[in-house]
Amino acid sequence: MNITRHPNFLRHLLVVDAASCLAMGGALALGAGFVTDWLGLPAGLLRAAGLVLLPFAALVLFVATRPILSRSAVWGIIGCNAVWVVGSVLLLIGGLAAPTALGIAVVIAQAVVVAFMAELEAIGLRAASPIPA
Repeated sequence: MNITRHPNFLRHLLVVDAASCLAMGGALALGAGFVTDWLGLPAGLLRAAGLVLLPFAALVLFVATRPILSRSAVWGIIGCNAVWVVGSVLLLIGGLAAPTALGIAVVIAQAVVVAFMAELEAIGLRAASPIPA
């Protein structure tokens, strides 16, 4: 059996997405001041990013735990993840911050993980049996 065709693949993936957003959001919201010098990114930016991730995590978990997954809600989550990736790239090329080498690596790494998660969610959604909207 192809793992993406498992009946709970997408649901489990959404739970992982929510958990990772909760962990990163909490770490950024609470620890922004501790890592700002290492990353070369403003504490306010890191804190704001963390505070954005927390309600997003709640939304993703809410969608994942509904008896029937909403295709439109999952596409919305995928779209939000894509916007996050684009924002990460713009942060690096836009000149609004001067991240350190570690900061650049962290921004790129998290953007790659988010893009990979969005792609897996899209694959899971396309592979799933028709899910009522």
